[in-house]
Amino acid sequence: MAAATTSPAAGHLAFPQNPNPNTARLSFPASLKALSKPFSLRHHHRHLTVSSSTSPNPYISSTVPDLLSDKPRDECGVVGIIGDPDAAYLCSVALHALQHRGQEGAGIVSADSRATLRSVTGLGLVSQVFQDKSKLDYLSGTAAIGHVRYSTAGSASSLANVQPFLAGYRFGQLAIAHNGNLVNYSSLRAQLEDSGSIFNTSSDTEVVLHLIANSSSRPLISRIVDACESIQGAYSLLFLTENKLFAVRDPFGFRPLVLGRLRRPSRGIVFASETCALDLIEADYEREVNPGEIILVDGRDMSLSSLCLMPPKPRKACIFEHIYFALPNSIVFGRAVYSSRYSFGATLAKESPVPNADVVIPVPDSGFYAALGYASHSGIPFQQGLIRSHYVGRTFIQPEQNIRDLAVRLKLAPVRGILEGKSVVVVDDSIVRGTTSSKIVRLIKDAGAREVHMRIASPPIVGSCYYGVDTPRSEELISNKMDVEGVRNAIGCDSLAFLSLESLRSLLGEEAPSFCDACFSGNYPVPPIENEAERLVAVEEE
Repeated sequence: MAAATTSPAAGHLAFPQNPNPNTARLSFPASLKALSKPFSLRHHHRHLTVSSSTSPNPYISSTVPDLLSDKPRDECGVVGIIGDPDAAYLCSVALHALQHRGQEGAGIVSADSRATLRSVTGLGLVSQVFQDKSKLDYLSGTAAIGHVRYSTAGSASSLANVQPFLAGYRFGQLAIAHNGNLVNYSSLRAQLEDSGSIFNTSSDTEVVLHLIANSSSRPLISRIVDACESIQGAYSLLFLTENKLFAVRDPFGFRPLVLGRLRRPSRGIVFASETCALDLIEADYEREVNPGEIILVDGRDMSLSSLCLMPPKPRKACIFEHIYFALPNSIVFGRAVYSSRYSFGATLAKESPVPNADVVIPVPDSGFYAALGYASHSGIPFQQGLIRSHYVGRTFIQPEQNIRDLAVRLKLAPVRGILEGKSVVVVDDSIVRGTTSSKIVRLIKDAGAREVHMRIASPPIVGSCYYGVDTPRSEELISNKMDVEGVRNAIGCDSLAFLSLESLRSLLGEEAPSFCDACFSGNYPVPPIENEAERLVAVEEE
């Protein structure tokens, strides 16, 4: 993105328009409904519009609810590379490995030899956004940061909210990519707007940019420290300037962020949300970015500096990374994900056996390793009784006569030869609202199963997550409204059991206190005061 022709005033950000058609324009959202009602926000009258390049297809009359819509969703994944001439290309490849962390938007910002930051962002999968090779050719330079995201309430399908964000302020250009969620976003935004800041997006990430622009400290790393001292919640951040890359992790270490090094001759440095991204671009894992740490890599001499962001706090890493979010071939928080899931399933078999069951099947794909553990410990044969289609999009032609549970049937196909006449143990990673689970139970019974026994490789989810995971309000969580028997009756299975919270903590051993399990226990390390205010307002309006 080309630099602005005039420097912004102190404390102000400029989001310059790039003549390159591949670059997304940042615009003001049509509304600020995502902001908390109890806070008084000053609305500015500046207005930009974004024109759509395509019109709705009249033949597409319905949308398939994503099978994963009844799962917690990690809102993003980040990657940063510095010190390699193919930085943007490697960044795009690494984003493919992180696609499971966000499928609604992707983007890359690079720093070229002319000290200019260039941006390409778009809606859709990484392969869709960067389908045109010219986009990657445009992103020249030896450093780049990338991002994949899921949308949050109020910002679905908004190009303006696709990261990395790129802005100019009085000291130059700065790009940011963020994985997490700020629990004090609304109050910070209100304060910044009252002081004259103008926001271009409805994303909490933009608050960080404004805090940096308003800081009176020098150099940039001190401005980043100032900003991070103001924000609360979960954040793994990457910042890119014309010649430096910064990686930052919040003091609690809620979200993962790892450091690696390319094996190719450049020996470039890589940061990523998961080690699976390092594997794909042939980089060696070196270590995690520690909670509360800032790592600065200077592209001019590839020197690496580390700074403690603020006094250390007890680590509270998100346990759901090991239950559902991360790929099983990743090392997250120093633990192998596949090993964690296998042990969750094995312990579940010990806690909640199903006597005389004929077969154990997973709900693909996230239930696979837990089901393997369950089958191995119980001695019941493991089979893939449900086959997942990876080729079904989110839209379909609505048939003249409705087909029951079509959304699930398009995604999952039962293998009748495995299920018919059998007592089936179905292992899944979690139950959120229960809507998808009930359809899966019905699907298996329709295929001729004699009994369906659901086994869930995590405790009941009773609270929302406010640290970078898109979960429903607590009122919508089925385990917050019902006991286990109530949930069993609601989803229609013959028996239901969850992995107990005590067993989960026991499996984590001495590290158990260093994991956040607020969605199971209700014990929030950072009180989500503003989020709860929004929730109460929403409940009152219903």
